[in-house]
Amino acid sequence: MNSARILASLIPAFLALFAVALSNLPVSFSGGLLPPPLLGLAVIYFWTLLRRDLVPPVLVLVVGLFEDFLSGGQPGLWAVGYLVAYALTDRQRDAFAGLSSWGVVVGFSIVIFATSSVVYLFGALVYWRLAPVQPLLIQTIVTIIFYPLMAVVLGLVHHRFVGASRSDD
Repeated sequence: MNSARILASLIPAFLALFAVALSNLPVSFSGGLLPPPLLGLAVIYFWTLLRRDLVPPVLVLVVGLFEDFLSGGQPGLWAVGYLVAYALTDRQRDAFAGLSSWGVVVGFSIVIFATSSVVYLFGALVYWRLAPVQPLLIQTIVTIIFYPLMAVVLGLVHHRFVGASRSDD
């Protein structure tokens, strides 16, 4: 395996961790009115559809724990959510990948709504109370709105850096 191929295989991991860090910066373009999108989850979804060989479950766990750490949430809360998103995306990979560009966004919407539901229920079990649904729902919608832009950027990265190292799944 050459060094360019090794570097290309690390790009999804780096992008997922970078996306989590970016979405947890203490900067708000909406003046604090909207929560930040879950950019790390968008990266996991994209690469699971395109190159699941580059997104092992342990990476998804690490990215989810990184989200928990940076967001100040209960450790394991988003890690579980990210693993659920990964499992659902992987299970429906052929169906989602075969969709048109907007169909992929619909697939992402299904995955993130399922993920948010699991995170909400898991959080209710951890904290022994039901939190308001609105903040998580708004964050889910904001993430869906950001996904097409993320997909374009990630698609460019894929074609420029990772596509040449394509391996059989």
